[in-house]
Amino acid sequence: MNTNYYIGIDLGGSHAAIGLVDDSGNIIAESTLKTQEYKEAADFVEATANAIETLLLSNNIGKNLKGIGIGAPNGNFFNGSIENAPNLPWKGFVPLADMLEKRLNLCPVKLTNDANAAAIGELKFGIAKTEGIRDFIMITLGTGLGSGVVVDGKLVYGHDGFAGELGHSLVSMNGGRLCKCGRQGCLERYASATGLAISAEEALEKSENSMLLAKKGNLSAFDVAEAALAGDKLALKVFDDTAKVLAFVLANATTVTSPAAFIFFGGLANAGELLLSPLRSYFDQYISTVYSGKVRMILSSIPKNHAAVLGAAALVIEH
Repeated sequence: MNTNYYIGIDLGGSHAAIGLVDDSGNIIAESTLKTQEYKEAADFVEATANAIETLLLSNNIGKNLKGIGIGAPNGNFFNGSIENAPNLPWKGFVPLADMLEKRLNLCPVKLTNDANAAAIGELKFGIAKTEGIRDFIMITLGTGLGSGVVVDGKLVYGHDGFAGELGHSLVSMNGGRLCKCGRQGCLERYASATGLAISAEEALEKSENSMLLAKKGNLSAFDVAEAALAGDKLALKVFDDTAKVLAFVLANATTVTSPAAFIFFGGLANAGELLLSPLRSYFDQYISTVYSGKVRMILSSIPKNHAAVLGAAALVIEH
């Protein structure tokens, strides 16, 4: 029996991961692009099409390519567009699925929100499948914070395709950090790789005793995690503060869908217990007693953060 193949694309604010996937969810080959290098959507489409053609040629995949799925920030499953994504170079309405489908002329192209794609990846190939978790919220912690809500084994899209945007929940009633969406005080400006680095930079303005001082002005979330693992008090406090604000929003989200678990993936999630340990502690403080002890905080089980790539591929496997 011939194996069918699919392309899954995880389009992030800094990088786009392109995976060639088989029916069983195995990633056969990969390619990456630096998203910010393409200032026009058409240029990104051309580079993506070239990368896909190279993957197909290198792996001798012909007519067995059955579909291409894309997970993208502010992606709308209903019309295959990216709409006003704050972390991408292309603004406004971008009909990315249609653009790529016309450029390649090979197979159908489907698109959804990147965190929704990650949720589908977990549902079809990850810990949600292996442990039979049918109610969960996927939290992606990268350049921004995305979320995908699954209820009774089905992804929640809402009437317009934009349900589940926890990253743009407000955590401040009195201003706060300016978000690229145009508002102030959005969660992702505090609880994301970007937000963590900003918090560390702000903390350094008031400190003269941290190993992070040597990198002041050019900090990354990875730098803060390294310092925290080495016992740096400022870095540990930054992780604690990040967990506190994230736990507040997750506790509120729990009252809406009553998930059995929050599943985390993305660069900041790689910090593991540096984030999850204080997160569980604060969550337990904030949560209503009716939910106490019922909600798990777990990491994605899919290797190398492939949840979004596999989820994007699963879009077309399903359809």
